[in-house]
Amino acid sequence: MYRDITYDVDAPVAVITMNRPNQLNAFTTRMLAEIRHALAAAERDERVVGIVLTGAGRGFCAGMDMNALDSMSGGGDGGGEDLSALAAKPGDPAMGDNFSVTYTYLLSIRKPLLAAVNGACAGLGFCFALLCDMRFVDRAAKFSAAFSQRGLVAEHGVSWILPRLIGPGRALDLLWSSRKFDGEEAARLGIAERLCDAGQSLIEAKKYISELAATASPTSLRVMKQQVYRHLNAELGDAMRETNELMAASLEQPDFREGVRSFIEKRPPKFAPVKMS
Repeated sequence: MYRDITYDVDAPVAVITMNRPNQLNAFTTRMLAEIRHALAAAERDERVVGIVLTGAGRGFCAGMDMNALDSMSGGGDGGGEDLSALAAKPGDPAMGDNFSVTYTYLLSIRKPLLAAVNGACAGLGFCFALLCDMRFVDRAAKFSAAFSQRGLVAEHGVSWILPRLIGPGRALDLLWSSRKFDGEEAARLGIAERLCDAGQSLIEAKKYISELAATASPTSLRVMKQQVYRHLNAELGDAMRETNELMAASLEQPDFREGVRSFIEKRPPKFAPVKMS
C-alpha cells in the first residue's frame, strides 16, 4: 500500500521512514496520507510501545515537494490522486478539538512519537519534527524554517510549539531569518532533546523506546502525554484538578499494583499494552 514511506515494526518500536531520498524526502500529498495511515496502524498494534519518524538517505524531510507547491501557487490542488484507501484517523479524540486541526493530531497519538532527524529538516518537515514528542538529532543535521523565503507564514502549529520550546525571541529569529542551523545549535536552543553522533539518531531513538517498554507502563506514558499537551492550554488550578482525578483513577488500575509488586519482588514489570477505545 505504501509508496512514499516504509513502515516496519520491530517490537516494541514502529519505524515510519519517509522514503523519497532523491528529493530529501520532500512531502507529497500521498506521503502525508501514508504517514497518517501508518500512525493509525502503530496505535492499533499492541506490540508497539513507541513510534519513530525518520527519513531515508541523507535527509529527514525538506518540506513540501516544490512541484506540489508550484501547483498550489498556480491554483491547483497539489496532486489530485485518489488517496481514499489511505483514509485513517490516528490520535485520541478525547484530547479535544485543539488536537484535530490539520497536523495537530500528531500531538494526540496515544504512544510516544519520536523524530529521528538524520539530515535536512525544513519547512513542513520542520513542523513535523516539532510536533513529535521528542527529537533525536544527528549533530550534522541541518534545520531551517524556510517559510519567510517562500512568502509564507509560520505554518501548521509551528507558531504555537516553537516558542514553547525555545521562547518567543529565539522562535522569531528562526522564523524571520529562515537561517540554517545544525544539530549542535538545535540542542543548545532546546529543539533537540538528544544530540547524536552521525547516523545514530534512529538507533538512539529505538533504544530509548525499548528502555521505556522494559520499565514504564504504556498507559502511564499515554496519560502523561495527554496531561502535558492539554495542560499547556489550561489554568494551573484546572490542570491540578484534572491531575488529581487521573491520580485517583490510576491507583485503582492493575498497572499500579503491578508496578508496586515488581518493585517489591525486584523484577521487571509486566504492564498491559495500550488499549484502543
